[in-house]
Amino acid sequence: MWSGPRNISTALLRSFSNRTDTSVYDEPFYAYYLHETGLDHPMRDEILNNYSYDESKVIKEILKKKENIYYQKHMTHHILDKTKINWINNGINCFLIRDPSKVINSYVKKNKLESIKDIGIIQQYKIFNYVKDKISSDVIVINSDYLLKNPENYLKKLCSKLNINFSSKMLNWPKGKTKDFGIWYQHWYGDIINSTTFKKYINKKENISKKYESIYLESVNIYNDMNKYSIQ
Repeated sequence: MWSGPRNISTALLRSFSNRTDTSVYDEPFYAYYLHETGLDHPMRDEILNNYSYDESKVIKEILKKKENIYYQKHMTHHILDKTKINWINNGINCFLIRDPSKVINSYVKKNKLESIKDIGIIQQYKIFNYVKDKISSDVIVINSDYLLKNPENYLKKLCSKLNINFSSKMLNWPKGKTKDFGIWYQHWYGDIINSTTFKKYINKKENISKKYESIYLESVNIYNDMNKYSIQ
């Protein structure tokens, strides 16, 4: 599941992790991304001390065979221009998108936004086009707003595309942290820890600060193109 930050990516991971037939992997490349870029994210030292930042070791873990469904939540901004991506041919690639105005306004509450690369949409588009052109033209795109309007119906459609059975366990989960979260949950996952289901969809227009207008305009063009492929 390829997503930028400040989407419903953790809620969707929580939804899949609540199934009895699914293992999950939370942001495999986060430590690698911090190590390679030198960026000073919240909890940087703890992340680097607890997770592998060796690209080959991370990919080996990603490709491990599981007896059940193996759901991986990938942040697209963690994939650098030099990062190998040929391993993605081994799984079903899905793309989680969200209106960039909502992403930007949520992101700036948690971190500095200095470049469009911080929200991962350019990297997501690159991987999306790789999958569409080289793996399958029937690419799977999930629009978080569409999902939040009717989670049960939408997840049933997603499961159908993935050729797995829908489980009602995907709609609700116990409150609190889980062993499946990366340790960065302490900074980023406040909302999901206090939730037991997907949040209600709110139809409201987001105003973008002029400071981020150029990032928004570039992002929305990519978003609109990818959204043509979204499950309806």
